[in-house]
Amino acid sequence: MSEHIIIERIKSVQVIRIARPEKKNALTRAMYAAMAEALRTGDSDETIRVHVFLGQPGAFCAGNDMQDFMVAASGGSLGAEILDFLHALSTAKKPVVSGVDGLAIGIGTTMHLHCDLTFATPQSLFRTPFVDLGLVPEAGSSLLAPRLMGHQKAFALLALGEGFSADAAKEAGIVYRIVEPAELESAVLEAAQAIAARPPEAMQITKALLRGPDEPVSERIAREAKHFGERLTSQEAREAVMAFLTKGKAVRQ
Repeated sequence: MSEHIIIERIKSVQVIRIARPEKKNALTRAMYAAMAEALRTGDSDETIRVHVFLGQPGAFCAGNDMQDFMVAASGGSLGAEILDFLHALSTAKKPVVSGVDGLAIGIGTTMHLHCDLTFATPQSLFRTPFVDLGLVPEAGSSLLAPRLMGHQKAFALLALGEGFSADAAKEAGIVYRIVEPAELESAVLEAAQAIAARPPEAMQITKALLRGPDEPVSERIAREAKHFGERLTSQEAREAVMAFLTKGKAVRQ
């Protein structure tokens, strides 16, 4: 574990807070390992329904700690801890919500491509200087970014290393909503609690469908129909429908 990753539990929401402000939240191998473990633990805990990532005021994450990263990459790869985290994040069963204030560099940007809702403050800056460092995109960003924002914006972000303001990131689809710094954490947690209040099995299946591979529309319709039919007979759906009908009856009375 790492002292720079703080894990909190707020009702059914797990908060993973990056806390290395003296280094603008640059990530070490120990921090990656701690975040990966938190995601796996939260996914296996039925009482946890949502994961949340938060940084510090002025810095969500400045990317990799370069000294630590070069040691990890000495074998010619990203490093086991980094790959473990990326796998845990990209395969997380439960929704992931994030909040960004200030710098979001490298992995500090690309990890949000795996998040389901990202909030940012007006002073946030998203930048991926991979090519500037003689490197290439990571975290599946070369696949996810073009899908999300189109080739040209993805090229500007990942190849040119152009910085995206909060407004530009919202337009590109990286950010869901822009809020003021004082409101960031409350907005993120409010959204997380709203997600957590929904039927969890249906929510996880919906996320999996949204994150699923590209396929012909007819195949996706069939996949959705299969899940829909299974859900109709689930205890979760029966309880939700009864609650809806009871509420409607009360309103009419």
